[in-house]
Amino acid sequence: MENASARALWGDYLDKHLEYAFVDTPKVTYFCNNEQDANECAELVKQGIKRATSISLLGMQYRNETLPKIGDFIIVTDFEGKAQCIVRTTKVTLKPFFAIDETYAQREGEGDRSLAYWKKVHWQYFTEELEAFGRVPRESMIVVCQEFEMVFRR
Repeated sequence: MENASARALWGDYLDKHLEYAFVDTPKVTYFCNNEQDANECAELVKQGIKRATSISLLGMQYRNETLPKIGDFIIVTDFEGKAQCIVRTTKVTLKPFFAIDETYAQREGEGDRSLAYWKKVHWQYFTEELEAFGRVPRESMIVVCQEFEMVFRR
């Protein structure tokens, strides 16, 4: 793990949870694609409000990323890369964009937590993400819905 603050946070977590000493190295990331939203999302996770994130399956395929799995750890950082907390994946569901519901939008915890807000900001995000690959989002596109629980923070 190259990120020193993430390595330190993971080390602090393992000091208290030796049972995870041999799990795969956690992914280190921030949510969203800009500083304001990334920092806000990290804070929402730390407060226990944001308990899910969404990724386009198509974008993951273009970036050669593997699907998240239940039990995966993620070190959430702010936009600058400073580790904020550790979350653990509790559920992964693949759904078409049109099938996202109000309950899931509330778990994402962003904005006013409504489905309308979720659809608006995620459509914009997926548009920007897929543009790099010459693609556009569609209502039928598959969204990777990753739910998690915060397990550690300083």
